[in-house]
Amino acid sequence: MLFGRFLPGATPVLNGDQLYLRAPEINDYESWATLRAVSREHLQPWEPTWAEDSLSRDGYRRRLAWFERLRRQEYGEAYFIFLRRSDGLLGGITLSNIRRGASQCGELGYWIGKPHAGQGYMTEALTIMVQHCFTALKLHRLEAACLPENAPSRQLLGRAGFRSEGILREYLKIDGAWRDHQLYARLVTDSPSG
Repeated sequence: MLFGRFLPGATPVLNGDQLYLRAPEINDYESWATLRAVSREHLQPWEPTWAEDSLSRDGYRRRLAWFERLRRQEYGEAYFIFLRRSDGLLGGITLSNIRRGASQCGELGYWIGKPHAGQGYMTEALTIMVQHCFTALKLHRLEAACLPENAPSRQLLGRAGFRSEGILREYLKIDGAWRDHQLYARLVTDSPSG
């Protein structure tokens, strides 16, 4: 059974000016399901096809179990993004596919709820996450990919100091179809402003 914080003591709380990032908890289900439901049309063009039970409590528990496996196997960390003044859930950001050894690299994915899009929150969240990845996790390179027509995501990555490195052909199956993605990367030695 899952109680309270799903990843107790495992993932730090990351603080910014307006926001904080923390590991998802079982008690976040209602806020998460509500935000995802009202954001469905906003998110669906950029994400893999949602499962029939994607907003169910069981679906959420499977998501938390995947986050825990990611952390325990040291392949990544998952965070929800909260507004400090209200403790309101805004979205999520995940570091996955951490490769150690000669690579020291990881991949970032993120989403923001429709009511909070375009207000600068994801810029702050990504900045917080990049700093955590380069300082606490000692990664050398971060990658993120988005659909070429996703102008807000491309602009976000540019503001966060990521550089375009080319097209990944049929990289991910998004909304039911294999889609090309634009690959972006940032090195620990890159300027924060790109």
